[in-house]
Amino acid sequence: MLYVVAWPVLGEADDTALRRLRAQYHPGEADLIGPHFTLVFGAAADREGELRTALADVTQRPFWFQIERIVRSDLYLYAEPSDGAAELATLHEVLNPISGLEPFEPHITLGLFRSATEAEQVARIVGRQNLPMTGRVEELALLRRSGDALDTLASIRLGA
Repeated sequence: MLYVVAWPVLGEADDTALRRLRAQYHPGEADLIGPHFTLVFGAAADREGELRTALADVTQRPFWFQIERIVRSDLYLYAEPSDGAAELATLHEVLNPISGLEPFEPHITLGLFRSATEAEQVARIVGRQNLPMTGRVEELALLRRSGDALDTLASIRLGA
């Protein structure tokens, strides 16, 4: 499976907070990949050439984002950007020419919980303790997941 992610550049305290939250509440994924915005999710391997070309053609400049809220969706906990969401959505559209069934909501996944109640409680605590967070997106990467391994196939600096 192929993925395209946007790597957030955060201040040390914010980066540490997101990594700790992911390690505590999403340990399987946290061991594999740090905080990120997923722009292409689970694409077939035969799309690699198309995705490499699309990445090479990206004209987006680096941009700032701000996370002001933590939300729960079913059993997942997400950090959603306000500022920067439009830029992430545009990148998603460029890299996914055929729309999916679900609308794209830019986010960083923080955790997966056993119950919605637990996720909601953690969302309130995390929001009070850690927000707002401000960061910058400067790089995108094309990744391939094979079992428990994640390989970087290509990366681009925005505006380069």
